[in-house]
Amino acid sequence: MNLLKSRLLKPLATLLSGSVLAQGITLVSYLILTRIYTPDDFGAFNIFYSYIEILIILSTCKYELAPVISDSDREASAVSRFALRLNATVSIAILVIAVILNLFHCLPGKLDSIGWVTVLIPFMVFFCGTTRVYAALFNRFKKFSQIVWSDTSISAGGALFKIGLGLTRLFHIIGLPLGTVLGQAAGNINYLVNLKKLQLPKDISREERRSAARKFCKFPLFTAPKDFVDTLSGNLPFIWLAVAIAVPDSEIGLFGLALTFTYRPVNVFNIAAERVLYVDIDSRLREKKMLGSSVAKFLLTLNLLAIPIFIVLYLFAEPLFSFVFGAKWAGSAPYFHALLPWMWILLSTNSLLAIPYALSKQQGEFVFSLILLVLRVTALSVGIVNNNFLLAIRLYAAVSAVVAFLRIAWYAILIHHHDKGLR
Repeated sequence: MNLLKSRLLKPLATLLSGSVLAQGITLVSYLILTRIYTPDDFGAFNIFYSYIEILIILSTCKYELAPVISDSDREASAVSRFALRLNATVSIAILVIAVILNLFHCLPGKLDSIGWVTVLIPFMVFFCGTTRVYAALFNRFKKFSQIVWSDTSISAGGALFKIGLGLTRLFHIIGLPLGTVLGQAAGNINYLVNLKKLQLPKDISREERRSAARKFCKFPLFTAPKDFVDTLSGNLPFIWLAVAIAVPDSEIGLFGLALTFTYRPVNVFNIAAERVLYVDIDSRLREKKMLGSSVAKFLLTLNLLAIPIFIVLYLFAEPLFSFVFGAKWAGSAPYFHALLPWMWILLSTNSLLAIPYALSKQQGEFVFSLILLVLRVTALSVGIVNNNFLLAIRLYAAVSAVVAFLRIAWYAILIHHHDKGLR
């Protein structure tokens, strides 16, 4: 069956249209934000957000993935409630730790440069965790339009708050982190308003929550460590490299902008594709249908559309950054060039994360994450020895691309074994 006529098209188109809108809002906001805030401001914000991405994994332990594949709505409700309680508990613990570290002036890495702004981290972790759990529930019921509305609210709210705070003298210094937190909180409102429409069971007992948590224990045992290692290694340039080479915040800001406008668009597509493929692959597994043909057509269509775009972006990176964001951001182009080949491969890799999840092969994903961490540490170490930040980023992106390609090959093997068993 042609991919454009398959059951993947409509939900994927819905999620992508919303994601494109949300990212369009973000892109337009950056036209203003890069003229309100300096590379130093963005560098400090990148350091702030790098810790959030790591801590989000701990706040839910990836239990937000369980509602989609739960056997019943009651079980989905039970595991989502467990995840929400876990998220709240971890967020409170992070707040206490953040306050203590500030009081004793012992913040790790470059966090000391933003000081008490770090107390915003647990609030961002909390709102991100709840968003992920609610998104999983709405994904289960194929309420994709509500996911779109929430994603758009996060982008629009965050953009407006950042711009508004940046224009004030009082809040300019914390405009980027505070605006991000407020935008994420706004994204929760749509989910809370529409949650009743899902008609989830409310009389969920404590034992049911625990039972559901035990049933889906592979997520905290394998998926969460895998994602934690992935996120840690993904943020090494901010939490380790920037300290080891003593690079100024302005250079971190230039790299951060390049990373944002390579990884963010790719990640938007990956999230939308993974949500749709997760449901579809799980359905095919239950119906004992083959996976190979549909996945191959998906990858072929994806790359036919993506390759020309990536080539144009690579060729015109420097004038594009100067024109869109201002002359002071032209220094982002070398980092953009270094990251783009990796992002092309990642476009396919992360879209297919549903495959190991649905086939309960999280252990293999964790192995790849450990290999990637070791290679990234090695790559950054070479840059540190040479005291060259750009060299470190180039090597970091190169080894990341190699491992991403190997993961695609592994997914192909998993699909082959599955389909072979059905013949």
